[in-house]
Amino acid sequence: MGFFSSLDKEQYDRKYSDRELIRRILMYFKPHRIRMTMIVVLVLLLAGISVIQPLIVSRGVDLLKPGVGEWTLILLAGAVLVAGILNWAINWASRRLTVRTVAAVVLKMAEEGFQAATNHDLSFYDEVPSGKVVSRITSDTQDFGQLVTITTDVITQLVESITLAIILLSVDWRLTLYLFALIPVVAILTYFYRKLARKVTRQGMRAMANVNSTIKETISGIAVAKNFRQETSIYDEFDKANDTSYQVNFRRGLVLSIVFPTLNAMGGMATAMMIYAGAITVSQGLVTAGVWYLFITSLDRFLYPVMNLASFWTQIQNGLSAAERVFALIDAEPAVRQISNQPVLRLQGKIEFKHVGFSYKPDEPVLEDFNLHIRPGENIAIVGHTGAGKTSIAKLVARFYEYQSGEILIDDQDIRSFHLETYRNHLGIVTQVPFLFSGTVVENIRYARPDVTDDEIEQLARTIGEGEWLEALPDGLQTNVGERGSRLSMGQRQLVSLMRVLVQKPAIFILDEATASIDPFTEWQIQQTLKMILAQTTSILIAHRLSTVKSADRIIVMEQGRIIEMGNHDDLMRRGGHYAGLYNTYFRHQSLAYIEQARNLRIEEAGL
Repeated sequence: MGFFSSLDKEQYDRKYSDRELIRRILMYFKPHRIRMTMIVVLVLLLAGISVIQPLIVSRGVDLLKPGVGEWTLILLAGAVLVAGILNWAINWASRRLTVRTVAAVVLKMAEEGFQAATNHDLSFYDEVPSGKVVSRITSDTQDFGQLVTITTDVITQLVESITLAIILLSVDWRLTLYLFALIPVVAILTYFYRKLARKVTRQGMRAMANVNSTIKETISGIAVAKNFRQETSIYDEFDKANDTSYQVNFRRGLVLSIVFPTLNAMGGMATAMMIYAGAITVSQGLVTAGVWYLFITSLDRFLYPVMNLASFWTQIQNGLSAAERVFALIDAEPAVRQISNQPVLRLQGKIEFKHVGFSYKPDEPVLEDFNLHIRPGENIAIVGHTGAGKTSIAKLVARFYEYQSGEILIDDQDIRSFHLETYRNHLGIVTQVPFLFSGTVVENIRYARPDVTDDEIEQLARTIGEGEWLEALPDGLQTNVGERGSRLSMGQRQLVSLMRVLVQKPAIFILDEATASIDPFTEWQIQQTLKMILAQTTSILIAHRLSTVKSADRIIVMEQGRIIEMGNHDDLMRRGGHYAGLYNTYFRHQSLAYIEQARNLRIEEAGL
């Protein structure tokens, strides 16, 4: 059981009772009432047709006497054939309706799961690997769909079994009681089997989610792995997760496989008992040979649904566990809480932090009693060493994380009072590692403004560096960027990300500047784009480039979550404080490297 205990559940997991799960599941089927009614009618018809077949055959056995007419046999055979054809037709119609209904329900559940995943805050993904979330939206919803199909089959068989039991009681109550004696035994086994099946099934799903998460993370970082020649290492990591999944599912199979031999043994015992008891009743003249044959052929039809209820319990519990995992994702409470949902028409861009306290983890404060006032249209650059709290400020303004104390005001209104989606529509954000979606350059630029035309984008793009950056792209704006923008250089990705914000025309601009080194010409183009954005926004710049720092209206110097200096570049340099030290150790070196790079580029061009 060591493997089971090693598979920790996700922090947002919760347990639902069977009653809660079934009530929740039925809500998904509510819009499909007509189809469900048709399925019930077809199930009842199917059960009736299935019961008629052994009755016809048993009647034929009693008619097998010397002198029986050929037409009688033809009619009996024809009746069995018609019953078989009807059975096939009704079964086909029932399954077709079931498949369509289940597909619609699975689609709805996957949509809600995906919507929940996209609505969760960044703090959610700090704790939960995205691969495990993907597993819940894809694999678990499909497992739930299988549950519904299996349930339909089991219900059909149970209805058939109950109908057959009523008929058998009317034919001979003595032989029927022998059948009924087996039901309590099967029911007791099923009850104990249910709890065990749910537990091991849940563990198996977690193991598979771990495998999916490992695969996703490995593929996402394959370039880094190859750079450092760690192919063997990442294979070993996958192999470990895969082996754990194998061990868990192997043990699960061992635990669950005991049910099939047990049921087969019970079926054999029941058949032997029925042959013995039936032979005695026939020899005593209490029943006919046809009735005896009816009971023997009905034995499987009667007990099979009851036994299947136990043998299918693995799949039933698999489906319930899958539904439980999807519902847990949907029901996970967001960390970011809004106190109201006021629509945002237009922001001036005034930002104020009042005694804000924030931490990613309890007892590890990032900001304590933090105060900052940013005027509308002001551009501030935030500098400081790693861990100073620079990025946290930007994330709080973007409402990616929830602060624990104090207030953040936007245009003198509590940031928590805005409708979150409409508020973020007024934010333009560029992260340190620009992310581009698969598709063309123009598709990525219009990501936040689907209504903007290609001509408008091209006209705007040609105002930057006289459009030379477009000439460097193989197909201009129609160039395919590849996965995560892999076909573009880092500088080109930054330009596309900034163009995306420029087209959006936000009120507040947040830039976590990239640290990657780029050539002077691309740097100039980026600064051109940046100036165009800064001219029309309130901007928070997590600055890593000297040019960005110098162009800011105000520089905020941070250390361990506190503002230790504030002012423009010249003022801070005259003070000779922390910023001057940063400049001399980092920005000055960066500036000299940039000048050297530009000089080499000019020499190279002169040589050409």
